[in-house]
Amino acid sequence: VEGLVKKATEDNSDNYFLSRPVESQIGAWASSQSTKLTSREELEEKLRELEKKFEGKAVPRPPNWGGWVLKANYYEFWQGRQSRLHDRICFEQKDESWDIFRLAP
Repeated sequence: VEGLVKKATEDNSDNYFLSRPVESQIGAWASSQSTKLTSREELEEKLRELEKKFEGKAVPRPPNWGGWVLKANYYEFWQGRQSRLHDRICFEQKDESWDIFRLAP
């Protein structure tokens, strides 16, 4: 997939965050994605603390939590075959229409 990527708006991020289950909302606060943990227990303890903090309250979106919007203009689908003559089907946007073509494996 190729295309233009931009940061989602605050409203878009807020709306998506609010659409998620409360457990996922609290989990977003508990986990600083991709940071090293000393143990699973560290994460679970943080989650328990936050569950108490937010009990009976609306969970706000963390300031570092948001999304990205991809406006794709090219897709390639690859399907492997035993013969190694794999299928590669592409869709490429040209103005308001899409070209569909096949590439050699």
